[in-house]
Amino acid sequence: MFFDPMYFIFALPALLLGLYAQYKVKAAFNKYLQVPNRSGMTGMEAAQRLLRNHGMGQVSLSETGGQLSDHYDPRNNSLHLSQPVARTASVASLGIVAHEIGHAMQKRDNYLPMTLRSAIVPVVQIGSWVGPLLFIAGLLLALTDLSWIGLLLFSGTLVFSLVTLPVEFDASNRAVAMLSQSGLIASAEEEKGVRAVLSGAALTYVAAAVQSLMTILYYVFLLTGRRRR
Repeated sequence: MFFDPMYFIFALPALLLGLYAQYKVKAAFNKYLQVPNRSGMTGMEAAQRLLRNHGMGQVSLSETGGQLSDHYDPRNNSLHLSQPVARTASVASLGIVAHEIGHAMQKRDNYLPMTLRSAIVPVVQIGSWVGPLLFIAGLLLALTDLSWIGLLLFSGTLVFSLVTLPVEFDASNRAVAMLSQSGLIASAEEEKGVRAVLSGAALTYVAAAVQSLMTILYYVFLLTGRRRR
């Protein structure tokens, strides 16, 4: 199983897409981090303004380490910005900040896909590591039903990835809209830069969904192949 050449047939497309997605998001981020925005506002200043303008002053703001580590935590309604984003007045900073505030707006509006994603997190976390163990145990012990149970548990990762897609796309749409309405992006060139950064980030979530799908298809291939034999 561990050296099955068929695994690479299933895994290679997802791997290549994942590598391409990482390249795209990093390239777009690095490019537009060097492009000053016309408002002259740093990411932290833009976050404060957007939160205030949309009546979300209760969202806490803080800096976090690393690069592309920006995230909104719905559990405690907090927004964490990486230092490059928080401290630079760049086009990339505006796009990332607005995207994360888009998630805060989803939380405020009880956006259904986000609510569903949060609800299934515990189940997905358990299934993502218990599922493969049961699957392998079932194969080794020739207990096909056990393998199918493991596969079913692991399939939660695909459900999570699919639910994540509308959450991320919607946050990006909200980001562009709020930046335009607030006047923080005032030219087609700035909007192009924001969209490039957000599109690159969105592709990473598409790659994650494809990776989960291809892994599940490989597991199904192993089980159905055994049944035929």
